[in-house]
Amino acid sequence: MRVLIADDEPLARTRLAALLRECAEVDVVASVADGEAALAACAELKPDLLLLDIAMPGLDGLGVARRLAALPAPPQLVFCTAYEEHALAAYELRAADYLLKPVRIERLREALARAAALQRSTPAAGEHLLAQMHGAALRIPLHEVLYLTADDKYVTVHHAAGDGLTELSLKAIEDLFPARFVRVHRGCLIPVERLLGLKRDTDGSIRALVAGTDAAPEVSRRNLAAVRRWLRGGRE
Repeated sequence: MRVLIADDEPLARTRLAALLRECAEVDVVASVADGEAALAACAELKPDLLLLDIAMPGLDGLGVARRLAALPAPPQLVFCTAYEEHALAAYELRAADYLLKPVRIERLREALARAAALQRSTPAAGEHLLAQMHGAALRIPLHEVLYLTADDKYVTVHHAAGDGLTELSLKAIEDLFPARFVRVHRGCLIPVERLLGLKRDTDGSIRALVAGTDAAPEVSRRNLAAVRRWLRGGRE
């Protein structure tokens, strides 16, 4: 994995680089000190992963992430920061992980594994689901899918433009797009890049946090352990 480090503190950059040397199959391609330099290095070097500080002079880390999100193939993002309060914003920008300084080697390895899993599962250009919406057949790109739910006869594709129906079963979709979805319930799949975390509802049920929607699908007790393992560091 080709990694770019962006942090305005020289000691932080040096420490991250030293930790990365202890991780297998990692190549640090560059180390930069501000947001604009990070964007330039991403454009030139095409890293697989950007380790990104938040509090930097000029363009901060969240600003960098928003700019990168507009690219067709942005690097995976792992934020490395001293501030806990930006975690939700970071995950809304589809960060692979959020590490608090001082970064521990165990958490860094988990973040690298999660970023690698997300990189492998990122939909390629042209991948889509065929669904019916308002009587018309639509090709819905996988990157627009928020989550999928199944009833007795059809699967509903909840996506950026609304809801469509597909005759494919959830199992068929899993088989067509291996490693693209996390099953949180026998009747629900969530794209891996949209699964942000879990929350406990007032009735005690566990709900999934999904990027791009306020909907929070229920996580079944049968699937809960597997979902938690995935959130800690990628699929087994």
